Amino acid sequence: MSDDDDFMQDSGDEEYDFEYEDADEDESGDVGIENKYYNAKQLKGDHPEEAIDEFLEIPALEEEKGDWGFKGLKQAIKLEFSLGRYGDAVEHYCELLTYVRSAVTRNYSEKSINNMLDFIEKGSDDATAYQCMEQFYSLTLDAFQNTNNERLWLKTNLKLARLWLERKEYGLLSKKVRELHRACQREDGSNDPSKGTYLLELYALEIQMYAETKNNKRLKALYQRALRVRSAVPHPKIMGIIRECGGKMHMSEENWEEAQSDFFESFRNYDEAGSMQRIQVLKYLVLTTMLMKSDINPFDSQETKPYKNDPRISAMTDLVDAFQRDDIHSYEAILSKNPDVLADPFIAENIDEVSRNMRTKAVLKLIAPYTRFTMNFISKSIKISVTEVQDILSFLILDKKLNAKIDQESGAVVVESTSDVDRLRSLQEWNSSLRTLWQTALNDGEGFKVDEALLLGAQSSALSGFADDAPAGLRGASTRSIRKGKGKLAM
Repeated sequence: MSDDDDFMQDSGDEEYDFEYEDADEDESGDVGIENKYYNAKQLKGDHPEEAIDEFLEIPALEEEKGDWGFKGLKQAIKLEFSLGRYGDAVEHYCELLTYVRSAVTRNYSEKSINNMLDFIEKGSDDATAYQCMEQFYSLTLDAFQNTNNERLWLKTNLKLARLWLERKEYGLLSKKVRELHRACQREDGSNDPSKGTYLLELYALEIQMYAETKNNKRLKALYQRALRVRSAVPHPKIMGIIRECGGKMHMSEENWEEAQSDFFESFRNYDEAGSMQRIQVLKYLVLTTMLMKSDINPFDSQETKPYKNDPRISAMTDLVDAFQRDDIHSYEAILSKNPDVLADPFIAENIDEVSRNMRTKAVLKLIAPYTRFTMNFISKSIKISVTEVQDILSFLILDKKLNAKIDQESGAVVVESTSDVDRLRSLQEWNSSLRTLWQTALNDGEGFKVDEALLLGAQSSALSGFADDAPAGLRGASTRSIRKGKGKLAM
């Protein structure tokens, strides 16, 4: 933990006077305390136990509680916690919290307490340390509640809720969320507009919890409520979280366009907040572009263009380039050479759909000139397993994009031409219509007579346009069907 906060001063609370004699006396006392503080800091590295004793002597040197005693206690607590002296750390933290009421400025105390809790969280790597951390949070919340400092109470509770989210303590998190919702409501149960910022942060925590637990129903309801909050100016990182989870929700529903929109908004917010999560969300944006089968380059926008050549996302940019060029070999090579792309569970879960689209298009392109081929041929050409080849061909046949039969034993695939079947159907329909026409015309009672040979000749002439292309059986069948009739045309 950095000691930079030791040098924080709130200039707005400084008082200036011209009583030189009293000021000199106070300054000499402060100099002695200051020297003791910095001497103790020099002992921290090599003699931490001695440093703790030195730091703990500083509060007693002040006539009234002030900054130096507060700083001394902070340093002692950190060292005690690092050395596993958890009981001493809790005892002295209780003393530290008494300074928050009046001894130090509100902004300084808030920053210091937050830094202290961060330090404790990072060091809570075993059960005993974790219990100590829970005591720190409990003491902090009691202190802020007793001083009627609702703002700090809310912020500390939200911090604790984030910790439980990181540790996947969903039971504790759910209870804390309900408590915080009540704190953000008015007496009539409606949301308090003055606490809109805290409410949005609370929504962000809940949305993350439901995203991780795959509860899309609750996630969708909360996502829509969060977007309707208008009484707050949230930190862009909070909106980045909400939009990211919204994008993942839309992805699970295969609503690619809405997902793309949310990921873009999430990226913009993370970028504004300076959050490193913007890189990961940009990868998700590229992923949705491929799932949409879009020809638009996601790096054409003003916001994303600066990241086009960023080495952290070069694999994704190469993937989308190969995808838009329908280059299956480059696509597979990029995935093979960059296993870290699949390290993100969300990308690994959704990239399969992109890969299937790529391989399906590659199979159709490969087999276009052939009427007979083997699945091994496709497997070797595209470098995918025979089982996957069979799955793709089965999908194409069921989707009526390929008229073929698969021989499971030999692995051969025969493409069936539909041209002969279509021509036969057309000829049969034409023959039926022609007979109906002649019968209608010649049986209308006017006594017309037409030579049968003339009729046969007319039909034969009409068939001549199909004869060369139609199967031999079809040509014979067509003439026989005309002759068969009723023997003679009715006059």
